[in-house]
Amino acid sequence: MDLPALGLMAVGVMILAGSVAGALPPRIHPREQGVFRAINGLPTWLYWPLWVPMQLGNLAVGTLVGLVVAWQLGDWWTSAAVIAASVLKLLSERVIRSRMSEHLAIRQRPGTSQPGATLRGSDVPASGPSFPSGHVILVAAISSVVGPDLALGWTWVPVTLVFLVMIGRVYVGAHNPLDVTAGLGTGLIVGGLLELIGA
Repeated sequence: MDLPALGLMAVGVMILAGSVAGALPPRIHPREQGVFRAINGLPTWLYWPLWVPMQLGNLAVGTLVGLVVAWQLGDWWTSAAVIAASVLKLLSERVIRSRMSEHLAIRQRPGTSQPGATLRGSDVPASGPSFPSGHVILVAAISSVVGPDLALGWTWVPVTLVFLVMIGRVYVGAHNPLDVTAGLGTGLIVGGLLELIGA
């Protein structure tokens, strides 16, 4: 029994369940709006420092970086888990959006759902469903499968990268806060499941 993997999945389930519960009301809660405004209103100079780690949430970039790390670690299972995490990211995102379909009119991109949202970058959509954040699912899942194989002094790196992607997606106006926490929970479930299978 792989207790760390089960623990990771349990934390993921709690985060995802809390995010879904928060996303069910017929409007975005004022507290979530306040968190969005606080992050989205951070200084403009943060764009490039946050843009770089955000690219890890891109399916091709995140998968490639994960495979490079797995290759450096010399672990074929981690390489397979990175590819599986990329596939499960697509699947889990689709399943959650299907289950949340009646709420997606509310859970729109901040350009539609948040009055006065600042959209940074030409690739940030102003409309469309945004729950959960696929960028965060991917980076959290891949970080969860490569993290345990890293030397102890490097384990802070994947944790920091996940946090930066979460903050970055809200900062650029691509997602609301519960979108990124839902992505985190889903990514931890995916990563924990793959770690459990590989144990």
